[in-house]
Amino acid sequence: MECYNCHSQSSFGHISIGMKAPDFYANTTFGPLRLSDLKGKWVILFSHPGDFTPVCTTEFIAFAEANPQFEVLNAQLLGLSIDSNPSHLAWVNNIYQNTGVEIPFPVIADRVGEIARMYGMIAPDVSTQETVRNVVFIDPQMIIRAILIYPLTNGRNTYEILRLLEALQTTDREKVVTPANWLPGKPVLVPPPKTYEQLQQRQQSPDSLGLNCTDWYLCYKNTNQQQLN
Repeated sequence: MECYNCHSQSSFGHISIGMKAPDFYANTTFGPLRLSDLKGKWVILFSHPGDFTPVCTTEFIAFAEANPQFEVLNAQLLGLSIDSNPSHLAWVNNIYQNTGVEIPFPVIADRVGEIARMYGMIAPDVSTQETVRNVVFIDPQMIIRAILIYPLTNGRNTYEILRLLEALQTTDREKVVTPANWLPGKPVLVPPPKTYEQLQQRQQSPDSLGLNCTDWYLCYKNTNQQQLN
């Protein structure tokens, strides 16, 4: 068995944004790992259907190349599939031999699928033998903050995963929200006012609040990071 002391609360394969990430202890290409040992970091837990497959190989290369950017954002990449640890080791070594790219993050060997089922990574209407391409964003307090799911046939966009991570961190740091198609460095939005007094203040003197308002409920601002720059 590759997973030990897995929490039973997610045995039905349901996780949701806002819940505490189910803890697990598993074998990886970097040795044994307990998820809770990564507390204090953002964790990007992603599943892939199988080793030695074309789409997954391109994804692993893309994640490896983007890993320094994730590290700057205090984020740990953590891969998973229901292949064995020897298979993972042979595959990452094969990637290195063929491309010169080393895989700098652990890959979980979830041979019996316990962790995959716990995190809802198996879509039984698609396949019961392999995971789909889930991405779970776990914050430093071990809370699930976002979930992305891609089909077996289509690779993920690492730039979007980085963008969403930065959006989540900006939201936490600045107490703001981000608009559609937001990119780091661009203006953010502030949540709508909670009182009529706040509404009037936005209508009458948005400049005093550092806001650029289209209307009382639609107000942009620059982040502190932008102002420092």
